[in-house]
Amino acid sequence: MPGKKTDFDPTAFLAKAGEGKTVAGYRKGQVIFAQSDKADSIFYVQKGKVKLTVVSNNGKEAVVALLGPNDFLGEGCLAGKLVRMSTASAMTECSIMRLEKATIIRVLREQPAFSDVFLKHLLTRNIRIEEDLVDQLFNSSEKRLARVLLLLANFGKEGKPETVIPKISQETLAEIVGTTRSRVSFFMNRFRKLGFIKYNGVLEVHSSLLNVVLHD
Repeated sequence: MPGKKTDFDPTAFLAKAGEGKTVAGYRKGQVIFAQSDKADSIFYVQKGKVKLTVVSNNGKEAVVALLGPNDFLGEGCLAGKLVRMSTASAMTECSIMRLEKATIIRVLREQPAFSDVFLKHLLTRNIRIEEDLVDQLFNSSEKRLARVLLLLANFGKEGKPETVIPKISQETLAEIVGTTRSRVSFFMNRFRKLGFIKYNGVLEVHSSLLNVVLHD
């Protein structure tokens, strides 16, 4: 009925389990889905950070995305993909909702409010992919590292930035940035000396790190 569509609340829908939806907790490092797994659902991050990686035929691994609360992943199944193109694993303790493909298709058709939320997510992801490509093509590894740290701290996103970010290895940062671990270590030490970041058991990112990204 029309009244039900009008009253539909996407936030409430994504907050609790129900028909075609299950919520599970994942510990740090746990795989949510693996590359080549059957693609029959999408996932919604309620809490925590998730890493997407791809392994090439010769065994080389690359980090292709870092996702956080309110992000979707595994959307390829809606575009006809039969298997997962990447592996999703928890970077921190996570709470993640799994939505069956049939459920998400039905809700997208019946609930314009949810369609708007999902479309906004897809457009944001597309913009991020374009920005990542430009970053790789034109920016130095130092700028790319600064941008990754700022994104991990949610600078530029809606809401207040999280200056303290989840622990992430320099190897992982090197994979994301497209450089070596030694270069990441060099830049991290430089950022710390300049007061852009602080590290004392946890990594704290200051807004002053934006100076590295904005400086030509």
